Amino acid sequence: MERLNEYRIMWILVLFDLPTETKKERKAAADFRKHLIEDGFTMFQFSIYVRHCASMENADVHLKRVRGLLPEYGKVCQLCITDKQFSKIEIFHGQKKEKPQTGPIQLELF
Repeated sequence: MERLNEYRIMWILVLFDLPTETKKERKAAADFRKHLIEDGFTMFQFSIYVRHCASMENADVHLKRVRGLLPEYGKVCQLCITDKQFSKIEIFHGQKKEKPQTGPIQLELF
C-alpha cells in the first residue's frame, strides 16, 4: 500500500503566461499547450495544466519533459504537490462550490 500513499502520489501544475502578439508567438503558445496535452496534462484553467503522477520519480520525468518544451519567450512555472495537498483545494464556479479533479484509479496486481 506504500505505493498508493497520498503523500507519495504527486500532482504537477504547470502555470504559464506566454506572449501571443505575433503569429509566431501564438503558434509557440499553441504548440506548448499541445505538447502538454500529449504528455498527459489536462487544462485546469486557461494557463494552468495539471498531471497526476504515481510517484516523485515519475513526476521528475514529466518535469524534465516540460523543461524541454519551454518556448523562447514567456514565463512558465512548475509546481509539484502531494495528492494530500491537492485534495485540500477548494474550487468555485461563481459562488457555487465544485468537486476537485481526482486522480485515476490505479490497479495494483502484486
